[in-house]
Amino acid sequence: MRKKIASILLIFILIMGLVGCEKKIDTRSITGFDDNEEYISMWVHTIENTPEGEAYKKSVELFNKKYDGKYFLDVEFIPRNESGGGYSDKINAGVMSGDLPDIITVDGPNISAYVSNNIIQPLDGVSDEDKSAYLDSIIEQGTIDNKLYALGAMESSVGLFYNKDIIEKAGIEIPSMDNPWTWDEFYEVCEKVKNIIPEKDYPIDMTFPSGETTIYYYAPFIWSNGGDFVSEDGLTVDGYFNSEKTYETVNYFKKLLDNKMFSKTKIDNLFELGRSAFKFDGAWLPNNIKNSYPDFNLGIAPYPVGNNWNKERYTPTGSWAYAVSSNSTNVSAATEAVKWLSGIESGVILSELTGNMPSTYDAYDKLPQFKDEIYSFLKEQLIKYGHPRPKTPAYPQVSEQYQRMLEDIVLNNKDEKETIEYSIERINAKLKRYR
Repeated sequence: MRKKIASILLIFILIMGLVGCEKKIDTRSITGFDDNEEYISMWVHTIENTPEGEAYKKSVELFNKKYDGKYFLDVEFIPRNESGGGYSDKINAGVMSGDLPDIITVDGPNISAYVSNNIIQPLDGVSDEDKSAYLDSIIEQGTIDNKLYALGAMESSVGLFYNKDIIEKAGIEIPSMDNPWTWDEFYEVCEKVKNIIPEKDYPIDMTFPSGETTIYYYAPFIWSNGGDFVSEDGLTVDGYFNSEKTYETVNYFKKLLDNKMFSKTKIDNLFELGRSAFKFDGAWLPNNIKNSYPDFNLGIAPYPVGNNWNKERYTPTGSWAYAVSSNSTNVSAATEAVKWLSGIESGVILSELTGNMPSTYDAYDKLPQFKDEIYSFLKEQLIKYGHPRPKTPAYPQVSEQYQRMLEDIVLNNKDEKETIEYSIERINAKLKRYR
């Protein structure tokens, strides 16, 4: 009994040793730091000698110049590896040791999990006027339980790109953003395309790859059909992930596949080689097309929507954001840095160096590429219809199970109910600790 009590006390002491433990920095060795300045430490998820790393470095330098004598921001570059580790491993180790910096970068869909695990804390002193500078999707992404925890370094979007030559040959008229094709209408459009392309080709170039791509590209089919993945508090999937709306969405994908509107197996560069009329892809596609397929006649259309869509937000959004760690005792200063790093000037720098979409309205006005037809469309789609990915502490499991569900049911013809209920079990296993 004494051994048991001693063990419990030891665990308690170890836990208390972690709580409130703050990273100790020898600021005397830091070039540019003055003793009268407030020191702010930060980790970012990339290496320094990349376009993204250069953008972060430049923004930090400008912050330190602007707030010289008041704040000093010190950045450490910690790259992710191919499996997503590296940076994430460093965060996990920092959580366990109480050694996190003041500011960390967080991938947008993971903000809810970071909040639920007490890794980040609410930002301090972000006014309504401050918030109005950011896209609604950025504020929505960073807000959990009515508290703002993160501000985006950048935004992102996905488009339904099309081959203008094929569409013109098929006699198809592209709808406006506010009146997109319904699922039934899009199916009819694909039938028209199928009638004019070779039998070995497909109207749509699409797959359900593992990783984050599937939920990022194809969650809009759930949302525009009136469905969702989780409850508003992020803790319930039963009745959402397995709702009638989900079954309807899965069956629509099955209809497209069964009628050869897309290939069951991936065909490399199907769209780029002119063998399909449509492709769902990220904002990076236009630049790839321009560089590698200069004769390609590229256009962009609005995402198709459920037959009873009621103008709800539904298109893809989300990317890396800045947050203040729960270890920080300098929240006010750290928040000022977060506001700068996610602000207009930093957004312009990041977009110019990487091509990523900014998180603030005014940054778009300073970037000439967003006057281009396609980039302008992506911007407007993001502003008007952008929808953050599911906000839940079990987000990785939700993402994984959505991909698995579509692959198993649509591509491999497995039982719908059995597959979806299995997904519910897997997600619930993770959510159990948060209820």
